[in-house]
Amino acid sequence: MDLFTKAQKYKEKLKDIKVLAFDIDGVLTPGHVWYQDDEMGFNRSSHTSDGYALKLLMRAGFKVGVISGGASKGVQERFVNNLKLDFAFLGDEDKRVAFKKVLDLGFKPEEVLFMGDEFFDVPLLKAAGFAATTPHASHEIQVYCDYVTQREGGHGAVREVIDIFRYVHGIVPEVLDFDGNPIDFKHSWPK
Repeated sequence: MDLFTKAQKYKEKLKDIKVLAFDIDGVLTPGHVWYQDDEMGFNRSSHTSDGYALKLLMRAGFKVGVISGGASKGVQERFVNNLKLDFAFLGDEDKRVAFKKVLDLGFKPEEVLFMGDEFFDVPLLKAAGFAATTPHASHEIQVYCDYVTQREGGHGAVREVIDIFRYVHGIVPEVLDFDGNPIDFKHSWPK
């Protein structure tokens, strides 16, 4: 089933989402961690298509951020300084505190999409209006999710969820051709 068709299946749950929050390790990264040096600490790799999709949502007016137990300099550089996400709650595996801070920004739980892949993500997955995870997450985690991606974490899984979200909300990137005219991406969407 293509992502556009999947989007129609989740339209009701996704239509009221206003904020999107993502775990980092295993979701925005493949979950591999290595010690780089004393300055950078533990580091990770992330997929550029996920980063672009996060920026696309922020340009469309949605609040986007990360909630992660990791807080290395590399994580700070990528998600705070480079992507300039709306929020980044880092360094605490008890993510309930961060989720409450997201709600304190003026959102209801049913207006939050959360994507996580580990046991300590389950309280947020249960509370969120839409919950997603990756295929490597344990069955005990997947049962609390509305959607399990086809792509693995760090390999475009976040982009997959965001594309489904974009189709529901009619969000397309603004890309101009060589004549300065916007390219119509919606013409390729099924009717």
